[in-house]
Amino acid sequence: MTLIPIAQYHPVVFHKIPPLNFVNKMTSNPVSQAIRKGIFTKTIGNRFLYYQEVGSTMDDTRRLAEEGAEEGLVVMAEHQTSGRGRFGRNWVSGSGNIHLSVLFRPTLEVLRELTMISAVSVVRAIRKTTALDPRIKWPNDVLIGGKKVSGVLVETAASGTEISYAVVGIGINIGLDTTSHPEISDIAGCLEDLASAPVARDEVLRQLLIELDTLYAQAREGGSAREEWQSLLDTIGQRVMVSWRDETWEGVAVGVDSSGNLMLRVDNGELLTMTAGDVSLSGQTS
Repeated sequence: MTLIPIAQYHPVVFHKIPPLNFVNKMTSNPVSQAIRKGIFTKTIGNRFLYYQEVGSTMDDTRRLAEEGAEEGLVVMAEHQTSGRGRFGRNWVSGSGNIHLSVLFRPTLEVLRELTMISAVSVVRAIRKTTALDPRIKWPNDVLIGGKKVSGVLVETAASGTEISYAVVGIGINIGLDTTSHPEISDIAGCLEDLASAPVARDEVLRQLLIELDTLYAQAREGGSAREEWQSLLDTIGQRVMVSWRDETWEGVAVGVDSSGNLMLRVDNGELLTMTAGDVSLSGQTS
């Protein structure tokens, strides 16, 4: 496999809303900074749209996917007015952080890997660009010291058993002032606060794209990120509450199965397979 630097071969399209002077913004634009340093990828980042503000990078990417956009498209925004996370929750999207969505056109087998690929890519990127040691709360929240620094959202469009496309949204808090957002201040953290040092956003972005590309290529060749993802799960062995729609279960998270579903041992001894749900430690909110 030949990996090519997108800085040399992939067209990079910058969209700025409202219009901005490109030259004056080069030094603060994380995309241009990352690309100048070289991003060696095969698929991820073959086209890169960068906005100052959008409603949601997920919505823009879905629209472009419906219009036939090529796999690997990345849509990044400095600020989202309607950013969302899992279960339709609002994702606080302030400037200076990473908010992006990536278009995939995977097979059904590879689709099953996307959540794990994305979470592991975030962990790898943070580890390689900071001194921090992130962990994963099942299935894809990235935590450091119990504080959520990143979330992953996967949305899929299918026709019957045929996968049309999948959009993966990733948010990483680089320098977010969580104290300004009381609704998340108890559970969220940012890399700069946790590292007690400045964090180069363009380096985190660059490494994230490289890791996504590497793991996605491996998945398409039959590999899996499952073992690494499982080794990073902080949920295993913990007493947790799992909420899904109008139901809640409490027990001990004893492991995950071959599909990545959470295995929950409830108090009556029954072993439940949780294919989805919101997990929190017993007595805590998520």
